[in-house]
Amino acid sequence: MPFLAVVAPRESGPGEREQALDRAAEFFAEHTAGEHVRIDVPGRGAGSESDGAMRDEVRHVVPALQSGSLFGDVNGVLVVDAQNLVKAETEVIAELLGAVDVTAVAAAFVAEGTLPAAIKKAIAGDGEVVTIKKLRERDASEWLVTEAKRRGLRIDGEASSILLHRFGSDVAALGRVLDQLEVEGGPVTADDVQGRFTNRPDEPMWYLADAIAAGKDGEALRRLADFLEHDHPLVLLAYLEGEVRRRSLAQAAPDIETYADWVGAKPSAYPVRKVWERRNRVRAENLKRSLDALARADLTLKTESEAVHRITLERLTVALCRWMA
Repeated sequence: MPFLAVVAPRESGPGEREQALDRAAEFFAEHTAGEHVRIDVPGRGAGSESDGAMRDEVRHVVPALQSGSLFGDVNGVLVVDAQNLVKAETEVIAELLGAVDVTAVAAAFVAEGTLPAAIKKAIAGDGEVVTIKKLRERDASEWLVTEAKRRGLRIDGEASSILLHRFGSDVAALGRVLDQLEVEGGPVTADDVQGRFTNRPDEPMWYLADAIAAGKDGEALRRLADFLEHDHPLVLLAYLEGEVRRRSLAQAAPDIETYADWVGAKPSAYPVRKVWERRNRVRAENLKRSLDALARADLTLKTESEAVHRITLERLTVALCRWMA
């Protein structure tokens, strides 16, 4: 089964999107031995123009589907937001799928609402089409119980109600909450979650920073778009610069107590422990490159027209996902 299509609900929330991408990750874990090529399809009418039938952001799918790994492994190809493929791109990809070497290439397509008919038909013979259901709060409640049990967390009923009221069906956000609670250990009560998770004015930036730290460029770009709907990009740059500088300080500090003193917080504070535990995940040279890129983006936003602001931030976001994960 070298092909997989995962179709999420139209206008999926973060929870449904994460479920779809997790299903694709399971597919690649089963069928490939290494990393896969990821292609994020821009919206229709968006993206870079090219001389051929495919936009620049999409055309890399052609060589990826035409050849396997140089080391004899199966080459993985992931196409995200496949519903945005235009007719010419769909025709090219469908033709490639019909001729692909199924022993050398495994391809997965993630779409919202509907998958282009030609690609769905090409996948049908040697693949599987999976549908992700729209998440309701009842589904999120069941997910929370199951996931807490898997992690060995005990969450009392009132605490669960607070989390579900705050995050609704956004199981992606609930997963990040459980990540934090797991670090704490012990039973989780209403008092544990009341102050921490019911009022986060920096929430959009928090989500974006988490996506960057995880190297999930597709999610980070979506979080960026959400942020830019309501907030100023210079606020975001200041926040991201603070995140990178805290990582740099953590690498330089001899112990967590010293680092906490440098940033003016307690060693037991979750943000302090979170940065400290991740301090060795990023090379020092990548931290420097990130700071340099942030400074250049800041200069661009302050000196260039608004027409280039968004593309500057998108390129910065993708670069940070590679350097900071």
